[in-house]
Amino acid sequence: MFVLVGYASEHGSTREIAERIADRLRGRGHTADVRPLPGAPEADGYEAVILGSAVHGGSWIPGAYDYVRANAESLGRMPVWLFSVGLARVLGGWFGKHVQVPKEIAELRGAVGFREHRLLAGALRPGHLPLFGRAVYRLMGGRYGDFRDWDEIDGWADAIAADLSATGASGGTPV
Repeated sequence: MFVLVGYASEHGSTREIAERIADRLRGRGHTADVRPLPGAPEADGYEAVILGSAVHGGSWIPGAYDYVRANAESLGRMPVWLFSVGLARVLGGWFGKHVQVPKEIAELRGAVGFREHRLLAGALRPGHLPLFGRAVYRLMGGRYGDFRDWDEIDGWADAIAADLSATGASGGTPV
């Protein structure tokens, strides 16, 4: 299948996840086109789509959300997966309980009918935050680092590849 793996990334973590997903799809016989959002071609040129965005303030980066809204009709006719990259799972506590799913996801389910949304941990470096943000983050007990779970990402990409192989270009029935 010809798959768009689109992403919106501010510091590169989401881009690297998109590239990893595309590599896994290619390794399983699919053609994957990795593109930044916005700026990706219209979705109707693909047979399936995987879209991801960094999460800031509990929301997707606007370019990713705008791409999905602009292509909703085409996306509604094909297999679609979404992923969000942030630190809610890493921070735990109040953040882990209250900021897990970006605000847009419920609306996008109604507009697109995607198969699955996956919340993935990202990476955080001191330079990603303004000075005040770094101070608050440290006071909250936050730590910096790369928190991406590559085994989880690989497993998810492999499951998508298997689903695409099983359903073929028709898209099959959403799960």
